[in-house]
Amino acid sequence: MDFAHPGSTPSQPPEDTHATPPMALKLLVAGGFGVGKSTLVGAVSEIRPLRTEEELTRPGKRADDTSGARHKATTTVAMDFGRTTLGPGLSLYLFGAPDQDRFWFLWDEVAQGALGAVVLADPRRLEDCFPAVDYFEHRGIPFVVGVNCFEGARARAPYEVAHALDLDPGTPVVPCDARDRESGKEVLIRLVEHAGRMHTARLLESVG
Repeated sequence: MDFAHPGSTPSQPPEDTHATPPMALKLLVAGGFGVGKSTLVGAVSEIRPLRTEEELTRPGKRADDTSGARHKATTTVAMDFGRTTLGPGLSLYLFGAPDQDRFWFLWDEVAQGALGAVVLADPRRLEDCFPAVDYFEHRGIPFVVGVNCFEGARARAPYEVAHALDLDPGTPVVPCDARDRESGKEVLIRLVEHAGRMHTARLLESVG
């Protein structure tokens, strides 16, 4: 048995030079008004999510189209933030982007350094996704469409959603329940996989 001499520093176990360093990925959650972005971030976050929600005022209701979410009383005015872990050494930092036109000036700042995005969709109001889809397509940011299965809403097949949104071939469409942690994490896993494939393909293309 090896004993340390009095006053000496106990020996430390050797560092594992082959250990994989921890990785943190930045992901965005976007979509139309009232589709469940804050709900999704809150459901999957392991920490108490940061929210910047304010109550809707009459001027705000006139400025925003709330026809598809009449019972929604609050709105995100900056962003939501949460964190979750997918596996050993892999953490995801989630940034929920505001959807209203008057807050779009924040998007470039929020999107900086993001690996990819979830575009959350209400199957009853797919057209509300067009601004987010256009934003990510034009900037080459990988994204998946998460179709939030609201109670009472008609189910839409992934190919039907892809056609309605005119998505690029290969863009994943994932049915989900934004309230359910495991369902939300499945969407994030699909996003990480999709973004990884796209970034690898671009890297190989640039090298070749």
